[in-house]
Amino acid sequence: MLAIRLRRAGSKKRPYFRLVVADSRAARDSSFVEILGHYNPRTKPALVDVDQERVSYWVGKGAQPSDSVRTLIARHLTPKPEAAPAASAAVGGRPNE
Repeated sequence: MLAIRLRRAGSKKRPYFRLVVADSRAARDSSFVEILGHYNPRTKPALVDVDQERVSYWVGKGAQPSDSVRTLIARHLTPKPEAAPAASAAVGGRPNE
């Protein structure tokens, strides 16, 4: 089975991750099928660069995203709902004098 998961890169104490499609039985940093993007948690805000078309392609082919990848996509890549416009203070009341 194929899995979409994070592959660690970077040096000691400076993690940097690649989002990859790999065989679920393979080791974390071993061979992979395709790189789908990058994730750098050390920047503020965290840098997330993912090709969403390729992610949806692989999910359509049966690849299962890991829990970490699922959370990453939900937090950083899904569009956030627009905030409702603030209600006017004068609605149904007297205008400020």
